[in-house]
Amino acid sequence: MKYRDGIFATIALALTSVALAGVVYTDAYSQAASAEASGVRALTEAAAGDAIACADTAMLSSASDTVQR
Repeated sequence: MKYRDGIFATIALALTSVALAGVVYTDAYSQAASAEASGVRALTEAAAGDAIACADTAMLSSASDTVQR
């Protein structure tokens, strides 16, 4: 029983490692990581009371268009 649990744990660890490596080497992971980094930066600046310098100007202009309508 102990050996069977060890075998299943080893197989699960190997499959998890392969799945994680597959996710890391995709473009989706790099895009999500960069989005998270910019979000954390914006949150840190907002919490510190600084002006958020990383706001996208396209988002600001589209927001002002909806306010003007």
